[in-house]
Amino acid sequence: MQRVVLALLVCATLIGSEVRGAAQDRAAVSRTEDVVYGRKFGTALTLDVFQPAKPNGHGLLFMASGGWISSHDAVNAGWFQPALDRGYTVFAVVHGSQPRFIIPEIVEDIHRAVRFVRHHAAKYGIRPDALGIMGGSAGGHLSLTLGTQGGPGRADAKDPVDRESSAVQAVACFFPPTDFLNYGQPGEDAVGVGVLKKFQPAFGARSGTADSRQIFGREISPVNFVTASLPPTLIIHGDADRLVPIQQSEIFLQKARDAGVSQVQLVRRPGKEHGWKELPEDLPLLADWFDRHLRGITK
Repeated sequence: MQRVVLALLVCATLIGSEVRGAAQDRAAVSRTEDVVYGRKFGTALTLDVFQPAKPNGHGLLFMASGGWISSHDAVNAGWFQPALDRGYTVFAVVHGSQPRFIIPEIVEDIHRAVRFVRHHAAKYGIRPDALGIMGGSAGGHLSLTLGTQGGPGRADAKDPVDRESSAVQAVACFFPPTDFLNYGQPGEDAVGVGVLKKFQPAFGARSGTADSRQIFGREISPVNFVTASLPPTLIIHGDADRLVPIQQSEIFLQKARDAGVSQVQLVRRPGKEHGWKELPEDLPLLADWFDRHLRGITK
């Protein structure tokens, strides 16, 4: 399991080394580490805040997640350096990890993180009504989950953070799982089995039988929650990906178009697998997407 997760993060390491080397003369970015955005079972949930020297007044949440495992050590500014260069304030979110927590519990953490950032928007000098979210692989799945299911908080919540909306206004991600019951081909079950059997702890006991997997798989697949209100969404995916087949992005794209969503785009990378050496060259595309759909900047 650990080797698989490390493989998922190889491209992040490449990104970090290449981008850091090119960024030595850039304006300083301040980093505030371990900001507590929530607690669960006595454990603090934290995020790191990256603030550029010349902020543009907009915030992005980055999902520090691979195989639904998250840690502070996995926060790599290389992933979002182009966004920092353009003045975005970035919140790198660390969530509860499998095997202790399963996917729906992890999703709860991300809803909380968005609500926290929105509640403290004035403190961080960002607009509360224009938040973006990004990530890759499991982080892409979490990004699309919030893109399709973010929404109002509870008006009667004791904690004012939980009264905020968890909706995001733009999504950009790499190679995300979107439909665990049609994984690579129609009817292919990957709810902790098959291609994703090494990630079974993220699916928990509900992956135990075919019937329970059918129910659970529908609940955790973003493709099942696409509506006409889907925010502008960009996906970048290699067509030789064997861990998360590009079919996952293709069916999400089709579902969005069927729902009448025009601001959705899939960028295909021929011959690329789950992460690629040249991936840093694609990172500005995410910043371009947020510029266009959060700031209204067109080139």
